[in-house]
Amino acid sequence: MSISKAIEKVEARYAHQPEFIQAVKEVAITIKPLYDAHPEYDKLKVFERLVEPDRVFGFRVNWEDDNGEVQINRGWRVQFSNALGPYKGGLRFHPTVNQSVLKFLGFEQIFKNALTGLPIGGGKGGSDFDPKGKTDSEIRRFCYAFMRELHHYVNKDMDVPAGDIGVGGREVSYMFAMYKNLTRESTGVITGKGVGFGGSLMRTEATGYGAVYFLQNMLAAQNESIEGKKVLVSGAGNVSLHAAEKATLIGAIVLTVSDSKGTIYDAKGLNQEKIDWLKVQKDQHKPLADYVEVFGGEWMADQKPWSIKADIAIPSATQNEINEEDAKLLVDNGVKYIVEGANMPLTAEAIDYIRLHRVHYAPGKAANAGGVAVSALEMSQNSVRQYQTFEQVDERLQGIMKDIHDSSAQASEMYGQTDQGYIDYMSGANMVGFKRVADALVAFGILN
Repeated sequence: MSISKAIEKVEARYAHQPEFIQAVKEVAITIKPLYDAHPEYDKLKVFERLVEPDRVFGFRVNWEDDNGEVQINRGWRVQFSNALGPYKGGLRFHPTVNQSVLKFLGFEQIFKNALTGLPIGGGKGGSDFDPKGKTDSEIRRFCYAFMRELHHYVNKDMDVPAGDIGVGGREVSYMFAMYKNLTRESTGVITGKGVGFGGSLMRTEATGYGAVYFLQNMLAAQNESIEGKKVLVSGAGNVSLHAAEKATLIGAIVLTVSDSKGTIYDAKGLNQEKIDWLKVQKDQHKPLADYVEVFGGEWMADQKPWSIKADIAIPSATQNEINEEDAKLLVDNGVKYIVEGANMPLTAEAIDYIRLHRVHYAPGKAANAGGVAVSALEMSQNSVRQYQTFEQVDERLQGIMKDIHDSSAQASEMYGQTDQGYIDYMSGANMVGFKRVADALVAFGILN
């Protein structure tokens, strides 16, 4: 069956899952040169197999709020592919979570994890539970209840979840405690744990720092430097603030961060003092707009950052935050590089527009793979029961992000996607990730 026929089949079967269809089409369209060059993939229906998860678990989560009322949420774990190793992917707690979102994230995770070169498969999970406005005791009770259901389907050699939106160190610690209580095992079943009880140094910084390391390699490929470049960052969470931090440390001028209520625009640029203040402000769930009273700048209520002139954009908030109109703003305002800190923050139409205008574009599966890479390093540390230093992990991360960049650029060149120095990182990354998984599936026959 051809790639186009496979897409039609997915669209017909999962018409009610738009996010998942978007992710499938983005990969399918870009891997065609590779797929056509390997008839064994078509013979064994590798692509058709990969778009169907190995399994999807759904479960009810009962928990009790502070008023003693029973609350009911839904939880899921999507185990997509373990061709390269144990299923690996985060848990997301957010009211928008549903099977379509988790399948899109899990499908992307297959290739993101493959790009790291580490032995990990792809998966994703989460719940429609909303942590916002909940007390610490309510979050603790929910996490205990969630893991009470999830623990049936995960372990250190089969499926290793991590954090994601709404799931940080606190939530991971509660879930890890419940897993240990239920199984009487102290293993690396979940990553993102606190340092001192199995967690890795640099896990908090990894996704944001890794995105900037990928950006540095993109710039170097064009004989440019990040020094003095103006950068727009969206979001104000973990990935956003650490991307802003690393970019600032190496000489960029970061102009913005944002949340659902608006954007901070600081023409002077962020510095470490401002970033540290933002971290505390977000941890305490206080308004981002207070920044202006402390440091000056402008609060752009109900606006995204994309109307500001800059050289680089690092969208790091959530999926589909940049539509075609936003993409036009970015191009009109001089942005030449877009690096996805979030998962699929650009719509398909936005991607088409920026590629048409030769904006250098790093897709999330390549650019934000630093988080899962360090999660895999945490798994290794858990297995040998030894810790690595911050510097050791940072060195490994820089090497992994360079390898992802270089292999994606080489694939773009090899399959005729590079045009007069413009590197098609989206096609290159998809082909590298897909080939690693596809080759494993071919070797296994039809059992995986």
